[in-house]
Amino acid sequence: MFFIAICMSLFFGFVSQTMLSEMGIVFAAIGIAFFIFLSVVFDMIGIAAASSNIEVFEKWRSENIKGADIGYSLCQNSEKVCSFCADVVGDICSTLCGAGGACIVVALSSNVPNNSSIVMLISISTSALIAGITIFFKAIMKERALKNSEKLLLKLGSVMDIFFKS
Repeated sequence: MFFIAICMSLFFGFVSQTMLSEMGIVFAAIGIAFFIFLSVVFDMIGIAAASSNIEVFEKWRSENIKGADIGYSLCQNSEKVCSFCADVVGDICSTLCGAGGACIVVALSSNVPNNSSIVMLISISTSALIAGITIFFKAIMKERALKNSEKLLLKLGSVMDIFFKS
């Protein structure tokens, strides 16, 4: 996980620094929204994998329900799935949101006369807004992931089954 996290961070950090720094406020905001969405979805998958009941997947596998095999594997490897989805992807997305937020702060601050109080207010407000939105949607998705973990992993398994036919 350590090396995967470093490689992904390097790749996405490079992409964010080269792309987001050249974009305006609108595109940076769209980038932030995308990374928040990605973080929320992967966090939901991690929570679902950690909280799902493997016996349900064993039953679905015996009934040959599409996606049950991959769902079973996700459930069986829940600690790895949760760590990758919630920690690795989530942390990288948070870093990228911070980079996007910094781009917004720089863009907004460039029009402000040398007043460090206003720049600080813009910076704090941008960070707080990004954090608040992320936490709000993660809280909603965690509740849904906990209540519907098996269904969520079954749907994910059926989608993944298209790409990873064995």
